Formats: sequence, structure tokens, C-alpha cells
Amino acid sequence: MTTLDDVIARSEHRSWISRVSSRQLFWVFIAAVLACLALSILTDSFATERNLFNVARNFAFVGIIAIGMTTVIASGGIDLSVGSTVVLSAMVISVTMEGGMPFLLAFPLALLAALLVGVLNGVLVAYAGMPPFVVTLGTLSAARSLAMVLSDNKMIWNFGPDHDLLIWVGGGSTLGIPHPLYVLAALALVMSLVFRWTRWGQHLLAIGSNENAAILTGIPVRRMKVSIYGVSALTAGLAGVLMAGWLGSVTTNLGQGMELTVIAAAVIGGANLAGGEGNALGAVVGALLIEVIRNSLILLGISTFWQGMFIGTFIVVAVAFDRVRHFRS
Repeated sequence: MTTLDDVIARSEHRSWISRVSSRQLFWVFIAAVLACLALSILTDSFATERNLFNVARNFAFVGIIAIGMTTVIASGGIDLSVGSTVVLSAMVISVTMEGGMPFLLAFPLALLAALLVGVLNGVLVAYAGMPPFVVTLGTLSAARSLAMVLSDNKMIWNFGPDHDLLIWVGGGSTLGIPHPLYVLAALALVMSLVFRWTRWGQHLLAIGSNENAAILTGIPVRRMKVSIYGVSALTAGLAGVLMAGWLGSVTTNLGQGMELTVIAAAVIGGANLAGGEGNALGAVVGALLIEVIRNSLILLGISTFWQGMFIGTFIVVAVAFDRVRHFRS
């Protein structure tokens, strides 16, 4: 005989399944898993230890920056300067270490350079009232130009006395797992907690949902925006340092065009371009799906020129899915 408690339990179970299956993150994760399974069957090289190591490392770079991009998009903004911030940070640590500065001093200096780009973006957007698209498009050009000035537009490959340390940090591994993946996991955990349980995370989503209402409730919107763009730039700067160590050399074309990939990862992971929605885990899953697709193009012998087509299509599909979901709700 069915009791009232059984009915309530079944109802709650169905409600939980409905909530999970309605989330874009759930379906993106399923798509990434299915893509991995399909590639494991269709190719002999996808499931190899070396290829999985490369996929994990490459998607970690995108995922780190996508977490920062998610904070900006969730607040109702956009940051087109992340690719240039990557190269600026990488060039700062490369040039300073080449000049003899130890890693422990060059690393925070590189992050500081990235942070200054983010603060500049935030100040111009929040206090000058300039559109984020225009501001970050300007700093995209300015930051890359500054990187060219620092390096005299030359490749930097000698990182001074701590050369091996930088190579180990960005290109090394522990227990068979690349170091950038550890950084991504830690960052995703911290930012997930920040989004969910801190006042800063709640204010961020409130600004993205309705900025005027956020102002009326007393949220310091201007200061929040400066900090938001600062976080985005810091994640790009962190990725730049790791990429310098991974590549073993830095040129001024590092990070070029990375903006589209990062924005795609954030949007595919559930960040709403209209603001008010987004989470760190979604950015990670979105980055994973993009890297799996990119890797599949290579393994299946498809020209990498199609990569932009796939990424652009994913952005449109993700936004369309989000619009349909909101319309139905």
C-alpha cells in the first residue's frame, strides 16, 4: 500500500530530475561525454594517455579564462581584451625573468599587469559609463601593443635563472595530471563557492539581472564592476603565465583570437549574455566540450579552418537554447 510519505518522496525525486534535466549545463556535460565516447570508438588515438593529457592541459587554459569571462557576462558585460591580457602577462613574466628576476617576484608582477588592464576596463565601464564592448575592444589593441613594446616584438625563450621552474609550473605534471588542470580545479571550486555563498557573488548576479534594481537596493554597483573586470583580467593573466611555461617561449601572437573561444565556453556552459546567470562549473564544462570538438577535428583529419565555424555555431545554438528555455518558463 502506497503511503503519503512514498508519494511525497516520488514527487520530490521527479522534481529533482526535472530541475537537473532543465539546466543547460546538464546537456552540455552529456554532449561532452558522448563526444568522448564517440571519438574513443571512431579513432585509435583519442583515448591514448598522451592525447588525453594534451586535451586536459589545453582545455584547462580555456577553462581558467572562461571562469573569469563568466563573471563578466553574468554581470551583463563582456570582455574582449582577455586574449591580449594573456600575452601581456606572459610577456611581463618572460621579460622580467630573462632580465634575472626570480619567478616568485616576476609571477605577481605579471598578475599585477593583468589586473591593471581589468581595473582600467572596470573604471571606464563603471565610472565613465562607456559600453563594455567599446572599452574592452580598445584595451584589446592597447594591451597587445604594450606586449610588443616590452619585447621589441621578439620571441622570448630564455627565462633566466628560474627557467626550469617556470617550465615546470606551466608545462609539468604531477601524478600524470598537468599542472594547469590543478589550477583550473582549484579556481573552479573557489569561484563556485563565491558565486553561491558570498555577498559578492549574489551582488554580481543581481547587477546582471537588473542593474537599476541593484542600485536601489544599495549594492555598490560601480565598485562591483571594477572588481568583476579585475577578476576576468586576473584569470587571463594566470593563464598567460601558465601558457608561457607550457610553450617554453612567448611571442606577441599568443592568445590572439582567444576571446571568441572563451566567450563560447562561457555561453555554452550556461552564462546568459543578457546577464544574471552563470557559474564556474558551467564554464569548465563548456571549455571541455570545445576542446574535445577541436581535438576531434584534428584526429578525424578535418581541416582546422572549420574550427571557427563549429565554435560560432555552438554559440548561436547555446543562445537559442537559452532563449527557448526562458520562453517556456
